[in-house]
Amino acid sequence: MKESRPSNTFRGLPLTPEQDSEIRHYIHTRERNGAQWDTPELAAMLADMLDPPELAIEERQSIDDCTRTEHATALEGADAESPPSTAGRDAT
Repeated sequence: MKESRPSNTFRGLPLTPEQDSEIRHYIHTRERNGAQWDTPELAAMLADMLDPPELAIEERQSIDDCTRTEHATALEGADAESPPSTAGRDAT
């Protein structure tokens, strides 16, 4: 994949390759449907890409807590499903 630089991205904006692809796909889809592509929706997409909204500290902490809980639950479930280890036991 080619490197995205302001010289080869949509309107010279500092977009990642994925963001640039998403914008170009949006424009292509709108043009294919005969709709105007330079819309407030596109402006909002670009604004979010260039300056993503920040999560409040409480929201971030809550997400981290949920992730830790889900991870611990998944590990407990995996431990319960695995057969007990027989390593070091005599087979007599």
